[in-house]
Amino acid sequence: MERYAVIVAGFGCHSGADEAALRAALAAHGVAVAAVATLNHKAALLAPLANALGVPLILFAPDDIRAVKTRTQSAASLATYGAGSVAEAVALAAAGQHAKLIATRIISPDGQATCALAQGVSA
Repeated sequence: MERYAVIVAGFGCHSGADEAALRAALAAHGVAVAAVATLNHKAALLAPLANALGVPLILFAPDDIRAVKTRTQSAASLATYGAGSVAEAVALAAAGQHAKLIATRIISPDGQATCALAQGVSA
């Protein structure tokens, strides 16, 4: 069975985030992604982007990311979700057990969204 690297874009965002903010945060990384990940209550914000990119949207409950170690720390994210960065945590969780963070969170120009990238291996 052939194995290949997959890149997952993880997003954290405010309810005011629009697709332009999400695209801007993703474009800052300049790579193609195999999936988009976020928290389950942010699904409606990310579904249009995932659909436009033609990739799956992977959702997590906040409790699913509490134990994920992130490189960056947001006081708001820590207080609300128990994770240093939602974007980094969901990217790592979605990319799988041996995933590595390849880009820490980037904040969109309007401050409404963050995006981080993790690389995993697909079987």
